[in-house]
Amino acid sequence: MHDRTHMLCRRKELIYMSKLTDFLKTLPNPKEFASFGVYEKSYNQLKDDHIFIIKEEGNDLIVVTGSSMKNFKGEKRTLNQLDYLIAQTDHDNINALRNLFPYMKPKPVLREKRSFGLGDRLGLAGEGHLKALLAYDAYPVLAQQSMRELTLTNRTYSDVLDAASLAVYKMGYKRGFGADGDHLKTEKDIKYALDTGFTMITLDTSDHIRNDVESLSIEQIDQEVNLTENDKKKYLNKTFNIQGHQISFTELELKKAILIYQDSIEYTTHIYHQFFKGNQGVDLELSIDETATKTELNHHLYIANELAEKGVHLTTIAPRFHGEFQKGIDYIGNTHIFQEELKVHVAIAEHYGYKLSIHSGSDKFSIFEIIGKETKGHFHVKTAGTNWLVAAHLVAIKDPLLYREIHQKALDTFEQAKKLYHVTTHIENIPAIDQLSDEELPKLFENNDARQLIHITYGYILNDKNNDGTYKFKDRLYHLWTQYSDLYATMLKEHIGKHLELLYKGF
Repeated sequence: MHDRTHMLCRRKELIYMSKLTDFLKTLPNPKEFASFGVYEKSYNQLKDDHIFIIKEEGNDLIVVTGSSMKNFKGEKRTLNQLDYLIAQTDHDNINALRNLFPYMKPKPVLREKRSFGLGDRLGLAGEGHLKALLAYDAYPVLAQQSMRELTLTNRTYSDVLDAASLAVYKMGYKRGFGADGDHLKTEKDIKYALDTGFTMITLDTSDHIRNDVESLSIEQIDQEVNLTENDKKKYLNKTFNIQGHQISFTELELKKAILIYQDSIEYTTHIYHQFFKGNQGVDLELSIDETATKTELNHHLYIANELAEKGVHLTTIAPRFHGEFQKGIDYIGNTHIFQEELKVHVAIAEHYGYKLSIHSGSDKFSIFEIIGKETKGHFHVKTAGTNWLVAAHLVAIKDPLLYREIHQKALDTFEQAKKLYHVTTHIENIPAIDQLSDEELPKLFENNDARQLIHITYGYILNDKNNDGTYKFKDRLYHLWTQYSDLYATMLKEHIGKHLELLYKGF
C-alpha cells in the first residue's frame, strides 16, 4: 500500500511538473530551467504549490501556484489547466513571502564570530553582496541604512528590509542575515527601526561626546571636573591588566575621559534600559567613531567599565581608531600604530564580552589583513557607500554620456555634500571630464578624489529634478542598473570579495 501511494504521488508530481514546465516555456528565453527568466535558486515547493521569482522586462515578479495564491495580491491566470498568480514584488507580497519562508526575516547576527555590514543605498546590491559572501562564513548584515541615507535616497526602513529579503529569496540564501538601523541617535528613530523588524541598532552618541576637551587648559579641566572618591578608587593609582596589556590613568587622563564620554555613557545606559534590556532579538552596537576625538585606549576601558557597572551589555563597540577612515578610499595613517593600538582595543572588547566593530570599512585594503589577524577573525566590519561607487562605475562603463552628466552634478553640489561627510577631497586633483575620452572615464574610479566626489553626492544626483518635477537622473540610472543587473552583481562580487579575501587572509 505504501509503495502504491508513493507511486501515485510521484505520478501526480510528474504531471504537475510537466504542466509547470509547459508554463515555464512561455517565459522569456525558453532553453532550460535556469534560463526561462526564472531565478533558479528562488524556486520553492510547498506541498503541491510552486513559488518562484521571474525577471520579465527588467522587473522581478512573483509566480505562485496552488493554495498559496491566496496569500498574495496579483493577477490570476490559467495556462494548460494550470492556475497561477503573477504578483508584483511590493511590500505586501514580499511580506507574504517572508511569512511562508522564515529565512527571509532578519535575525541577530553580531553574536556570531564574524559579521560583515553591507549597506545598499539603491536596493539593488543584495545579489552581488550575497555572491561575494557565499565563499565565506561571515554573516551578512544586508539591510543597513542610516537616517541620513534614508533621507538622501527617499527610502524607508521597510524599503530597505524588503530589498534585502527579496535578494535572500532570489539567491536561496538560508544561512541568516541581519538588519541594522545604522547610526541612529534618537529614541524615535530607534523605535522606528525596531518596529520595522530590524535586528540591530547602531547607537550613535556623537552628539553626546565632547570634541573640545583637548583644546582646554589643565586649569579649565580642573574647574569642570571634580573627581569623586569612587572615581579615584576605581581608576587612580592602579594598573588594569587586560590580556597582558597594562592600562592606567593619570588624574588628567581620567578627568578628560569623564568630560568627553560621561554624557555618552549616561545616554547609552538610558537607551539600553529603554529598548534592549531583556530583548534577545536585537543586537546593540555603540558607535563612538564619528567624532573628532580619537578613542584613547584607557578611555575605551573607561567607557567599557562604566557601562558594565551600569548593567549595559553591548554586542559590539566601534571606536574612533588612530588614523583616518574616510569614505570610499583606503586607510590614511600609520599602519604600525593602528595595529599596535588595535591589539589593545580587541583585548578590552574581549575582556568586557563584546566584539569590536570597524566602521567606514569600505576600501580599507591596506589594513584588512591586520584587522583579520589582530581580531583573530572575530570582527564586525561595516561597509556602505562602496556599492554606490560600483554602481556609478558601471554607469561610466555602459553610458558615458549619462556619467558625464552625473559627474557634473557632483561637482556642482560637492560643497553642500561635504558638510554631511568627513572627507579631505581635493577637487583640483580630479581630471577635467571634458578632456577625457569615453574609454578613460572608468579610470576615474582609481582616483581617490574622484571616488569621494561621487561617493558623498549620491543624494543630490538621485534627487535632482527637471522643471516638470520628473527626475533628471534617477529613472535613467535605475533603468541602466536593472538592464545590467548581472554585470552589477559581478562587479560587486569582485569588489566586496577583495575586502573579504584580505580580512580572511589575516587569520
